[in-house]
Amino acid sequence: TVGSLAKVVYTAKAHVTGGRAEGHGHSSAGALEVELRLPSEMGGEGGGTNPEQLFAVGYAACFEGALGVVGRRRKLEVGDAEIDSKVSLITTEERGFNVAVELHVTLPSVADEEAVEVVREAHQVCPYSNATRGNVEVVLTANGAAV
Repeated sequence: TVGSLAKVVYTAKAHVTGGRAEGHGHSSAGALEVELRLPSEMGGEGGGTNPEQLFAVGYAACFEGALGVVGRRRKLEVGDAEIDSKVSLITTEERGFNVAVELHVTLPSVADEEAVEVVREAHQVCPYSNATRGNVEVVLTANGAAV
């Protein structure tokens, strides 16, 4: 069982049929219902979402939660955070695929130097960051500065 060595805080459940090209996915809670389509950039018709878009939204939302944790620890206002995320589908040398991620974080209420530290610390807290570390390239910026 996944999580047998750790306390499971929450488990999301989803069901997908038809794959990324002509699929359909929904969450068990019913709040997420998506048509999956191959993007036109990959030779598809578009008109739906795809795993990379879903991952970009999920990672950014998760990272924003991690920023909140770090902000509370540091007694900083980070509730006005904004994240622009990019997830690129890339090829590997082994003729497989992977993703590369960019998270561009804006913390309007935090001084630029401290924003870099907050984002660096959030990258250690975020479950998506921890899950991808060492396997996925993640580029981070804070208020326009490299992290």
